[in-house]
Order: sequence, then C-alpha cells, then structure tokens
Amino acid sequence: MTGKPGRTARGGAQTSAGDLLDLVRSGRAVTRGALQQMTGLSRATVGQRLDRLFRAGWLREGANGPVDSPLGGRPAVTLEFDGSHAVVLAADLDTRHARAALLTLTGEILAERSGALVVEDGPEVVLAGLGRWFAELLTETGHAPEAVCGIGLGVPGPVDSETGRVVQPPMMSGWDGYDIRGRLSRAFTEHTGTGTSTGTGTSTGTSPVPVLVDNDANLMAYGEQRTGYQDCRAFVLVKVSTGIGAGVVVDGAVYRGVDGGAGDLGHIRVGTEALCRCGSYGCLAAVASGGAVARRLTEAGVPAASGSDVRDLLAAGHPEAAALAREAGRRVGDVLATVVTLLNPGVLMIAGDLSGTPFLTGVRELLYQRALPRSTAHLDVLTARLGERAGLIGAGALVVEHLYAPERVEERLAALGV
Repeated sequence: MTGKPGRTARGGAQTSAGDLLDLVRSGRAVTRGALQQMTGLSRATVGQRLDRLFRAGWLREGANGPVDSPLGGRPAVTLEFDGSHAVVLAADLDTRHARAALLTLTGEILAERSGALVVEDGPEVVLAGLGRWFAELLTETGHAPEAVCGIGLGVPGPVDSETGRVVQPPMMSGWDGYDIRGRLSRAFTEHTGTGTSTGTGTSTGTSPVPVLVDNDANLMAYGEQRTGYQDCRAFVLVKVSTGIGAGVVVDGAVYRGVDGGAGDLGHIRVGTEALCRCGSYGCLAAVASGGAVARRLTEAGVPAASGSDVRDLLAAGHPEAAALAREAGRRVGDVLATVVTLLNPGVLMIAGDLSGTPFLTGVRELLYQRALPRSTAHLDVLTARLGERAGLIGAGALVVEHLYAPERVEERLAALGV
C-alpha cells in the first residue's frame, strides 16, 4: 500500500511519527518492539520518530515497568502518551446557561464553572463572557495561557464543522454565519493576555489557539460514547432541554451529515398545529421539548420559564410536571421508533433537562410499541451517565482527537522544529 512519503508499511500500516503516536495512544502498540512489528519499520527508524515525540513532550516511558517484547530478548520499556504537557479549555452553551472547564488531555476536569449566559444576547456578549471564564479557570488552577493547546465549544444549533459557524439556528438569533472561532480566540487573547500556544507550555508568537465548534448534542454523544460505550458501533444521544436535538456516533466518529444538520430531531413534523420557534407549525420541539412543557405548565398556573425550571419541578416531584414530561416522552418515543429502525443503535441515551424517569418511561412506552422487535432486541435505552459534564468532556475529546490526529501531528512537530 502506498501513500504519503514515510507512511508506507507492511500490511498497510501507517508509519509517520504521528501514526506511531496514534498506535501508542490507542494501546495497539506500547513498546518499541511492538511498533516495529506492526509497522515493519526498522529499529533505527522507529527510534528516530519516537525521539521527535519525546522532544515535543508528547510521549514518555510508562510507569508500569517493562513488559515482554514481541521480538524476544530482554523485557521492553512501555511507552505512553504524556497527557500532562498541555491542557484544553471547553465550554457548553445552552439557551440560557453555560458551563466551562479546564481539562487534561485525557479528559479529567481540573476546574469548572457555570452560570447564566443567554444566547439571545448575541455572540459578542456570550463569547466575551466565555473568554473571561477561561481566564479565571487558568488562574484558579495555576496554568499559563500558553499551556492551552485548544478550545472546544458546544452550541445549541446546527454547525458547519468546516467553518465552525452555525447555520440557520432556530434558537440562536443573531448567530447565523457568525465567526465563532475567530471571536472566541480573540476573547481568549483579550482576557489572558496571549492568544498563541504550542500546547507544550511555550508560545509560538504566531498562531492563535485553535477553536473547534460543534453542536451540543453531538459533543454530549461523543463524550458519553468515548467514556462509557467505546464498543458500541452505533450510539444515539437525544438531548431534551429547551429544544430537542440528537447526536449520533458511528464507528467512533460523530455523524454530522453533509453540512452539520444531522440529528435535528426537534424539527421533525408530528402533525400538530403548535407554532415552533423556527417559524413552522407542528415541529416535535413545539410540543415535546422542555420549553413546550414549561409553557404548558405556565398555562396551568405553574410558573416555568424554560427546560431548567421543568427539571427543578421534576426533581421536587411535582405531579403535573411529571405527567407532562411523560406525555412529551411518548411523543419523542414515537419519532425515535423511526430513528432506531433506521440506525439500529446499540445505545439510545436520553439527556438534558427532561431526562428523568417520567420522560424516559414515556419514551419506552411508544418506542417499544412502534419499533420492530428486531430493532430493539439489542438496544439499551437509558439516561446520561455524565450529566451536565458530557458536553464538556466531549468538547475536550474532540479537540484532542483533532490536534493529535496523525497528519496534524506531523504539521505540529514541524512547527515546533522537532
């Protein structure tokens, strides 16, 4: 098999320094001998490419001691990804609330904060607020801004992953086509005093910190799948908060569709006359989202402004909130019967403000009634494990997978001069 120079190996394995790092990070080869065996490279070539990774600070000798070498001879020293050489910033926007965190490269949250940030206040205000939060997180943990290798952001709308811009978002007035990446990068610069980083603790003086933007449900699905269900080849997460959206992970990668519109369940028509925030009538979100339940509760004399208010009422055991959440779950379950038949997932996870027992019960009632038995025979229907941290962990993981992909590793090593 042929490819880029320096990337051809026995059995089609890829052999750049980035590919060797990928083999170590994935656990497929954690010794020099195993790397030789998998790639067909000579001992000297493996050593040269590993040396670049050691000099960058991305690789270290493992703490677990030597293991038997696949090539025989003396026990071999293990290799492991050094997740301490940089950190990641992540944020997750809801319509009226946001969370931000500083994470290690292996997904551990070092510090976080949350508070009111209203997306309808516009991108300038919201992204400036996130920049301020990021600076506070770095100060709290004692990390220098130059240690940040990337920023991940989840937003409640469809995102073109190529540009990082939201596309006709129903719940994000003023954000359509806005340069989120550029503004968040500038906000980071303004509040930390720097905007350049190598992720190794030293500034390049030239390149801004990379910013990745994705739909919030996509990042929640990615975070949940990677941390608890890596063996699940088809994973679906449905977030039901002020709106309704879904994230789909297939074979370990987020499925986004051709321009980021995949998973927009809330705007499937379900045959009602209710007016949706998108301007259309009959959308699922207009009758089954947290916002829709909040509106019905308010009409019944129970004040509720958003999905988060419904969540609080459900936590307090409010009977009318529970009844309406179950009814909403039935409506969503009816739509999910089609989703399950189409995608045949192994896990269907319910997340967001309404993801409690009443809503989940309603989903299961209609899903198992409407879907074919074969489609649900090996399906687990459950609630989120990571809770409100799922989007943060997914955003951090997205940044790490982007920056340490084999082809990008080569570019970054060259920029470091190693």
